[in-house]
Amino acid sequence: MSEARAAGWEWTDDRGAVAVAARPPRRVLAYARAGAALLDLGVTPVAVYGSGHDGALLDPAKAGGLAAAGVPYAGAGRDLDEERLRELRVELVVDVTYDGKSPYALDEALAGRLGVPLVALAVGDELTLPAILDRFADLAATLGAPRAAAGPAPHGTGGLAGAEAALRTAAGSGARVLALSGAGPDQVHLARPQAWPELVRLAALGVRLLDPGPGPGTSWLTTDWRQAAELGPDVVLFDHRAHAVPPRTLPGVLPPDVRLVPWSPEIPPSHAACARFFGALAEALGRDPEGRL
Repeated sequence: MSEARAAGWEWTDDRGAVAVAARPPRRVLAYARAGAALLDLGVTPVAVYGSGHDGALLDPAKAGGLAAAGVPYAGAGRDLDEERLRELRVELVVDVTYDGKSPYALDEALAGRLGVPLVALAVGDELTLPAILDRFADLAATLGAPRAAAGPAPHGTGGLAGAEAALRTAAGSGARVLALSGAGPDQVHLARPQAWPELVRLAALGVRLLDPGPGPGTSWLTTDWRQAAELGPDVVLFDHRAHAVPPRTLPGVLPPDVRLVPWSPEIPPSHAACARFFGALAEALGRDPEGRL
């Protein structure tokens, strides 16, 4: 539970840690994925940082509208320049958590050295996608975002509701959808749909998601492209983060009539970002193999 109070600000994050400040923080440093969501929700970060997968440049798959809004990228979370962060006069750090215990991309000790609170919001499979979106919207509201921008509970703005309706209709085609992350010409990671909140939501809307089957790995099954092709997908959601290898750069790994839709396993947790993704998938599901609607 959280609340913004006249006498100060308090937020209990998804680790159960309580962050407090004398007033609602205005200068927010965020993990790129969280920062892109906050921007969609009406809170512009003073800077964002990456994860261990990231380098010197902001990954466009995580960025949302950050670059267009002029939000600076401070680098990968484990290699941040403390002096630069001090110059930004950061008042709050916002990260995500997958295990409910630790922030994902930033060493919490860094926030301690800066003397500012850190909150980590859960984005793993212990919460539904609507619950994740609501948590980010609630945080944004306590940081001064207009409630209209944050989006009403229970799940979404008209944009997301419309995209979900379109997706539910398009899913009636019965097209088979496979989510994956390319690792190179000889290896691919196939997503286990139940491990990803946005994929669970797609299944609830009627999308026919393919499960890679038994084998090691909780979130992914690592295998070769032949197994991916043998599952017979009509549509492939491909990981378009900078460190992943898109199928279109690997000729012949998938049948030529497979429809490709970009998917980020680190989609910004905002109603607007999810509406864009769901809308793109609905459009792909509504096309036949020749690309006709």
